[in-house]
Amino acid sequence: MMQMRTHTCNELRLADAGKQVKIVGWMENVREVGSNFAFVVLRDFYGTTQVVIESEDMMAAIREVNKESTISVEGVVRERSSKNPKQATGEIEVVPSKIEVLGRCRYNALPFEINRSREADETQRLKYRYLDLRNPAVKANIILRCQVVAALRAAMTDHGFLEITTPILTASSPEGARDYLVPARKHPGKFYALPQAPQQFKQLLMTSGFDRYFQIAPCFRDEDARGDRSPGEFYQLDMEMAFATQEDIFAVLEDVLPPIFAKYGTYNVASSAPFRRIAYNDAMETYGSDKPDLRIDLTCKNVTALFENSEFEALRGKTVKMVDISNCKLTRKQIEKVLTDCEVQSGSKGYWFKVDEKGEIAGGIGKFVTPVKDELAKVLDLAPNTLVVVAAGELATKSVGVLIKTFGAACEGHMDKERYEFCWIVDFPMYEIGDESGELEFCHNPFSMPSGGLDVLLKAERGEIDPLTITADQYDLVCNGVELSSGAVRNHDPEIMIKAFELVRLGEEDVKKKFPAMYNAFCYGAPPHAGIAPGVDRMVMLLAGESSIREIIPFPMNKNAQDIMMGAPSEVTQAQLDELHIAVTATEEE
Repeated sequence: MMQMRTHTCNELRLADAGKQVKIVGWMENVREVGSNFAFVVLRDFYGTTQVVIESEDMMAAIREVNKESTISVEGVVRERSSKNPKQATGEIEVVPSKIEVLGRCRYNALPFEINRSREADETQRLKYRYLDLRNPAVKANIILRCQVVAALRAAMTDHGFLEITTPILTASSPEGARDYLVPARKHPGKFYALPQAPQQFKQLLMTSGFDRYFQIAPCFRDEDARGDRSPGEFYQLDMEMAFATQEDIFAVLEDVLPPIFAKYGTYNVASSAPFRRIAYNDAMETYGSDKPDLRIDLTCKNVTALFENSEFEALRGKTVKMVDISNCKLTRKQIEKVLTDCEVQSGSKGYWFKVDEKGEIAGGIGKFVTPVKDELAKVLDLAPNTLVVVAAGELATKSVGVLIKTFGAACEGHMDKERYEFCWIVDFPMYEIGDESGELEFCHNPFSMPSGGLDVLLKAERGEIDPLTITADQYDLVCNGVELSSGAVRNHDPEIMIKAFELVRLGEEDVKKKFPAMYNAFCYGAPPHAGIAPGVDRMVMLLAGESSIREIIPFPMNKNAQDIMMGAPSEVTQAQLDELHIAVTATEEE
């Protein structure tokens, strides 16, 4: 019992009839039935209770109160004559003897109806987020987030990991995204940076002799928003293990995640260990993506050789990939609509043809495909009522990935939606040719251990192998087509690290300058170590069945990285700027 209430608004039941109680909460709704009779719905964090007004005094008290005011109700519980089986407290009601206003809502009109706030404009929702969060459906996502974080902490602790917090103010480090910089008042002209990830600190913990580390880590990156990425700030389950291999990391997450997904997810089926492992090159060739959604049973086939001399210019001499979709019932109009959606996503036009009930090729680009039908039948399933979608050109791989994902969801029977399907993407390329530089660059994490160690790097240096064939001990965890995390076996040997950087025209001095603490620590004897950091926000988004990550963040920014509720980012005073030795220059817009 709390002093301000005897029960919550989700607690009273028929067995409580006749009790004198006191409940508190927000006045959600008032429905008047006559001059001295009304039904009031009172809502708190836990649920709702109906209050029945039957006297002139109580009616007068209620009429002066706007909806969403907080009130206290003292009265007697009684059985409802008209029960509501959809409401937990639907068998009872409270007849008040006293109503007290605790916090008055001073506005007659709200920005949106609380229980329908998700239908409101997103700008309004974010501006009045404290009202949006009163919606039980919105609140449920935040409660889910809390439960998942607690479950992750418990599971990691059970696996022998220590939760260690790492600094928020640190040095700027090139990690792939823009830093958020913080001016150092005591050091004019110098800046701290908010960490893009605790990467260096967790590796330093391994060199310090800690065996298993984790934290629910805040990360800060000045990058653009998208459906599965929030600008500015996000959280990840950061972990690292000493004297560990890739297999050790896999074993931990394959034990930790499935029970959490099965318990808290919208779907109660999740992959069991071991998760399927797919090499990066195989994933791109088979699914057109390094984030395949394995709930979809579609794959692509490379049929480039069959169209070298095609009469259709869009296919002739181009990379051509096709996806056969059995028993597809989409109409021509529906097919064209989905293809248009795919083109918007991939930036490349897609094509199609069908196999009719007689086994003949028809529709779309059918006439250009018919000459190679027999050869195509050796690669594709061309059974009657099969739809084949086609991607061609430089963007064929990306395009076919979008085709698989979109048509897999649109064509009945090709996607088992109600499950969580995990996989590991492994054997990422260590190097690539940069789009802008035209020279060899690191493909992903430069501190990953190259598969083959120093020996494979020396062979590349001597020209015995193509450096583009070197793979790294890197891995991504993917669930339902969403990348949850990237991880790697770390390059803990200074000699191997320097050689890896030399291949991209950076020497030992460059490494020392950019990463002094980590390089020096490794020179004092570092253990082999590996780690990963699944995104908590993305994880909860999947569990809640939401398509936007902002739905599971308590106070998210908008797409332009603005907190319109708090007014951030905001201007500061000249005195503050002067103290930090900062001068603000006018932008072109000004």
